[in-house]
Amino acid sequence: MMVNDSGEKPSQWMFWGCFIALITTAFAFITRAFMVNTPSMWPADFGLDKVQGQVLFGHGIWPFAISIILFSLVIDKIGYRVAMFFSFACYAVYALLALSAYAIVKEAGLAGEELIAARKSGLFLLTIGSIVLGLGNGTVEAFINPVVATMFSKEKTKWLNILHAGWPGGVVLGGLITLGLGSAANDWRNLIYIIAIPAVVYLLMLVAAKFPVNERVSSGATYREMLAEFGFLGAALAVFLVIKQLAGVYNDNLAGVVAGYFTDAKAADFVVSDWVVYGIVAVVSIAYGVYCQSLGRPMLFLLCAIMMPLATTELGTDGAISGIMEKPMEAAGYSPLWVLIYTSGIMMILRFFAGPVVKALTPLGLLASCAALAIVGLYWLSFAQTVVTIFVAATVYGIAKTYFWPTMLGVVAEQYPKGGALTLNAIAGIGMLTVGVLGGPLIGKMQEDSAKVAIDEKMPGVYAQIQTSPDPTYFLGTYQAISEDKVKALPEAKSEEVNKVVSVAKQGALAKVIVFPIFMLVCYIGMILYFQSIGGYKPVNAAAGGGH
Repeated sequence: MMVNDSGEKPSQWMFWGCFIALITTAFAFITRAFMVNTPSMWPADFGLDKVQGQVLFGHGIWPFAISIILFSLVIDKIGYRVAMFFSFACYAVYALLALSAYAIVKEAGLAGEELIAARKSGLFLLTIGSIVLGLGNGTVEAFINPVVATMFSKEKTKWLNILHAGWPGGVVLGGLITLGLGSAANDWRNLIYIIAIPAVVYLLMLVAAKFPVNERVSSGATYREMLAEFGFLGAALAVFLVIKQLAGVYNDNLAGVVAGYFTDAKAADFVVSDWVVYGIVAVVSIAYGVYCQSLGRPMLFLLCAIMMPLATTELGTDGAISGIMEKPMEAAGYSPLWVLIYTSGIMMILRFFAGPVVKALTPLGLLASCAALAIVGLYWLSFAQTVVTIFVAATVYGIAKTYFWPTMLGVVAEQYPKGGALTLNAIAGIGMLTVGVLGGPLIGKMQEDSAKVAIDEKMPGVYAQIQTSPDPTYFLGTYQAISEDKVKALPEAKSEEVNKVVSVAKQGALAKVIVFPIFMLVCYIGMILYFQSIGGYKPVNAAAGGGH
């Protein structure tokens, strides 16, 4: 009989409730990815280009970091059940706001300035709803990760991998439901409704559950010791990403609203400058460091840095891949969503059998192997055109991304148990925040840049006719993009030629994404060599302390 460090038998009912909660987050991810990347849905209804679409998609991801980190700071005091109820409430609010946005942009007879105003109002509601959804998704992981790591404290990496099979499992199931809806999916309200299915199930399964006491608490490690594991360096990174994103959301959506309350005021007068962001980050990070009296664990900070390209490689690519592969898949008679469903199916199956793989390769050896496969898979996907080559390349990519996320969580849980829920969840928060703030939009910019180069090379002089004006902005500054409306306004033959060139170019942009797994591979090899120099990789006991 399996028991944990407290001598208790883990609750399988609770584990599967946590598993279904993670499926809910995947349903939210796959349906939003589909709506963002399907031209007839959110891009058409709200007038979005590729980068704007990915920014909207990111608004459902970066809030994950806020809720997962904030709840990790207090979850031992308020309890896992409160977090679970909060996550369910977030899903309900998202549905209400998204359906309201639909009603605004679908009002009959909209045209001209009225249509522009309706799109703006609807997009505002959808943005707020996406942020609330992201908070709910983060809260789910804020409680399921420490619950499972505590229940299966002797096999953390194995069971965290099995738990996180719920993510690709939800992507597969949600994707199949989306495709199964057929023409009914054109009414994207139906894609909002399906999130309710797993949300209600996990609420009913966990409402009366007896949640375990976190390993950090049971071992006697203090709250300050938990904060010290993360330390000043980790806090500075997390706080910077959070404050920078919040400032961006305020500047883009609320500065103009605030300016409207003052005569002759402009939105630019009320924006939050970078200096204000840096000041807030400095104050909060220094206060954190002074309180916990620690810079943090150096290797934990390295793991946080690795999590940024890792999350972009996995989730950033997942969020964009159905749109990138749209033309070659449709040319072969298939929905591009099948690529994401297929790779997620591979992940789901392999994660259920993570135990023997982790034992054979060690967690760091497994991560290094996955990074190497991701390089090959993404590069191959950048030029694959036939169904056979697309799915062979997707197989390599699917295997590569299988163990990234849960194995990173397993390494943190095994090496820094005194960090409790904070270290385990903060690294996940940094990863998701990176996708929302930087990773997704950066991949979108890579696509737009590739399209510009291809148009300039094959259709000289055309780009100026189809370029958005003025240049839009994102986290790192301005970028150039193609206006879908201007492309449609071209003569039919030229419009079709532009779309063909752009499709090939944006698929080719996947070759640029391999810079992320290359960085990860170098870091993992360095960590493997470090652990070999000190006698090999071994999990750390919370009561005994330790860490690197």
